[in-house]
Amino acid sequence: MKIYTKSGDKGQTSLVYGQRVSKHSPRVHAYGTCDEANSMIGLALSTLGQDQDWSSFRQLFHVVQTKLFHVGAELSTPPGKKVAWPIANEDVRYLEEQIDDLEANLPPLANFILPGGHICGASLHAARTIVRRAERMTVEVQQEEELNPVVLSYLNRLSDLLFVAARYINHRTGNSEQSLHHE
Repeated sequence: MKIYTKSGDKGQTSLVYGQRVSKHSPRVHAYGTCDEANSMIGLALSTLGQDQDWSSFRQLFHVVQTKLFHVGAELSTPPGKKVAWPIANEDVRYLEEQIDDLEANLPPLANFILPGGHICGASLHAARTIVRRAERMTVEVQQEEELNPVVLSYLNRLSDLLFVAARYINHRTGNSEQSLHHE
């Protein structure tokens, strides 16, 4: 099977179940942005060493990346059709538990911080902003079409997790957070 089909050469793509839509449709923007965020998370993880020190962190993000793929499946499934891997409230609760676990290892946040630090932390901050964009695009989809409301909750919580994970990486690697200075 070849990777190219030429079926998108005229600006259309297929949703799950074969419905053709413009590549400019809000659904395509939303799931494409989830894919972009997933790729940025993968890039962030690639900067960590392969040793056991990071195994639980990698496992957490293996789950997150899989679920983010499932969010894309939700967004690429037309209204009224069965979603292969629906996002559920327990997925949101899992993110909240992970946020709480990571935050327990961090100093309290006293100021706004600038994204940066270790390359993994900085990349997770970039992934967070991409997830926020996906969330805004998902709101647009939800205003026009039926969509599982948990998808929006998942994206919102995922951006929170990415913020805390970036802080966690920077803390564990000894990269201090840079506070925002007002002049």
